[in-house]
Amino acid sequence: MKRQKRTGVIKMNQQTTFSEANIERRMLRRPEVEAKTGFKRAHIYNLMSLGKFPKAIRIGVRAVGWDSVEIEQWLTERRNERS
Repeated sequence: MKRQKRTGVIKMNQQTTFSEANIERRMLRRPEVEAKTGFKRAHIYNLMSLGKFPKAIRIGVRAVGWDSVEIEQWLTERRNERS
C-alpha cells in the first residue's frame, strides 16, 4: 500500500486482499509494537534506520506510533518468508 504524504490517503494496489481492506487501522504505540513483534525498542529503531521495518509516525511533540496495517503487513511478509 502506498501513502500520499500530503493527504494521508492510502492507495490500495491490486495485491491488497479483501481481508486487508477490512483490518481496523489505528496507531500502535511502542509497547504494543514490541509485544506484536517480540523486538525491543533498540532493535525496532535499528531496523527502521536500515529500511527493514515500517517507519514511526509522529503523533505528538514527544510521541510516535505505527500504522497497525503496516505492522500487520510486515509481520505477514516475515511469516511468508518462512514458507
